Amino acid sequence: MANTTDGVSFYDQDFRLTHYATNLKSIHSRPLVAGVALWEIYPNVDTELIEKFVRVLRGGTPINVNLQRSLGEAPRSAVVFGAANGIGIIESRERERGGRGSPEEQERMMLLHQATHDALTGLQNRRGFSENLQQALSVVDEPNATALLQIDLDGFKAVNDTLGHGTGDTLLQLAAGRIRDTLQDGELAYRLAGDEFAVIQSRTGQPAEAERLAGALIEAFKAPFMINDIPVFVGASIGIAFGPGHATEGEQLMKAADIALYAAKRDGRGCARIFNRSMQLLLEQRENLRRSLRMALDRNELYLEYQPLIRAPASVVGFEALLRWRHPEVGTIPPSVFIPIAEADGLMDEIGRWVIEEACRQATRWPSSLTVAVNLSPAQFLSGSLTDTVAQIVDAVGIRADRLELEITETVLLEQTVDNIDTLNTLNVLGIRIALDDFGTYYSSLSYLKNFPFDTLKIDRYFIKDLETDRKSQTIVRSIIGMAHGLGISVTAEGVETPGQAQWLIREDCDYLQGDFLGRPLGAEATRDFIRRSPKELIRESGDEIWRSSVRPHA
Repeated sequence: MANTTDGVSFYDQDFRLTHYATNLKSIHSRPLVAGVALWEIYPNVDTELIEKFVRVLRGGTPINVNLQRSLGEAPRSAVVFGAANGIGIIESRERERGGRGSPEEQERMMLLHQATHDALTGLQNRRGFSENLQQALSVVDEPNATALLQIDLDGFKAVNDTLGHGTGDTLLQLAAGRIRDTLQDGELAYRLAGDEFAVIQSRTGQPAEAERLAGALIEAFKAPFMINDIPVFVGASIGIAFGPGHATEGEQLMKAADIALYAAKRDGRGCARIFNRSMQLLLEQRENLRRSLRMALDRNELYLEYQPLIRAPASVVGFEALLRWRHPEVGTIPPSVFIPIAEADGLMDEIGRWVIEEACRQATRWPSSLTVAVNLSPAQFLSGSLTDTVAQIVDAVGIRADRLELEITETVLLEQTVDNIDTLNTLNVLGIRIALDDFGTYYSSLSYLKNFPFDTLKIDRYFIKDLETDRKSQTIVRSIIGMAHGLGISVTAEGVETPGQAQWLIREDCDYLQGDFLGRPLGAEATRDFIRRSPKELIRESGDEIWRSSVRPHA
């Protein structure tokens, strides 16, 4: 644990070492290795002391004890306190005469440790971080001598919202452990807040050393975290800044690293970026977008496009509503840019309600057999007001309930709570169709299909893109289609971009196809023209032989 100057060590509920201050390694005669028992480190620990430790573990107040690093050595006073999922021990710096402890000194040590360390993860907190960062900047004599790495966990909020805060806390502890295990000498880790971590690196050979560490951290987060037998995936995005080259004060260096972190998230997450001045300009542009987005709905800048949903041989059965933003100065802004801003600012509930209502109003202008699908954000689904909102819109617009399909992703169903089940069952009772979107890309569990009332499974484009050549993708898609049909659930393939993909899917009895090859997203007026085209026109435009040769005769 290269994160503290205190003589502190942490143990799990079985009293086995989890992490420790690196300065203990040089002063203990016995090797300190994760997993070693507490009584192997302190040989005078007996049954009586263990009983005291158990009381602390169960929520008791901190206690002062005398511990020996080796038999025959004079005891040292130590404080034992409760920590996340275990206990912590802070050793006194000096031996106590006659083995007598100093409660005042130990209380001071414990209070100092608690003031500068995060109770959940054992890492130093923002206070310790700020002090150490400023100290590191004050002694450097090279432009890149101190590297600051700001780390943010990709996907943590979705896990916390769906699996609960208890699982979120466990995930933070495990994440802190992976960060800690990646560090080398001259690298100190901190938890700043929530899922935000940082590392201060004081090593020569920059910027290569910072890039090496960032790569190692990103790699460490690629494996899933197993929590309650559920594989939980979160990645790491990292922003890097160097002092004093980018800033001479701690606050300014933190801002530079944070700007670089935003750039990493903008570039697709799961990557690292080093600060440069142009990033600051981009951040200022983002802040302008945030302010503009708050007014976009009132200014009628948001609009919907509709992508056709096709059933073989060439029938239009509905459209998926896709949200767009036409900024008066910037032009059309992609959803991948503005939707994360809307979610972060708590705007998706209001915007989402508008999308559902606008899509339903448009659908009333189509033939009554056509459906409209709308994507729900996790915030919408978990808001607690979704069913009332949908019922009000369906009633106000006057659309038949079974013409509306709501699409949700697996992430919102990770925790099969009573509220989640009630929400889906209520929507089902209302007659609303429910689709499980992007199936297979998150935490696919067959229990979803058993316990939740789905009408449609949407196979993610990830499995479709190499469908013509990749046998594994073919096997997976074929299995999903067969399983869904066995459960009475229809299947839609997303991202169909080539004739070969369409032909293969139709041959395997996939119910519906969606993708640019079959029809790009259309404006509201253009949907009516698309609907008016006859099946023969659609066949001719898509490739006459594709549909005919792919339809398999049924016995």
